[in-house]
Amino acid sequence: MAEKYTESQKKASLKYAKEKLKRVPLDLKKEEYERLSETAKSVGMSINGFIKAAINEKISSDNKEK
Repeated sequence: MAEKYTESQKKASLKYAKEKLKRVPLDLKKEEYERLSETAKSVGMSINGFIKAAINEKISSDNKEK
């Protein structure tokens, strides 16, 4: 059974997220989400990881063109 966060761990995680992370909302049509989900799963990635990798790949590609 997974151990639960202590209150201090929870506070530390929330503080880190507030200081270091930025949320980006993303709305997709259900069909697009299903396609994304299937594609990510087929390459052994989470949806979040797949989106981040795609963004980084696009940024790298665009920077090489400049």
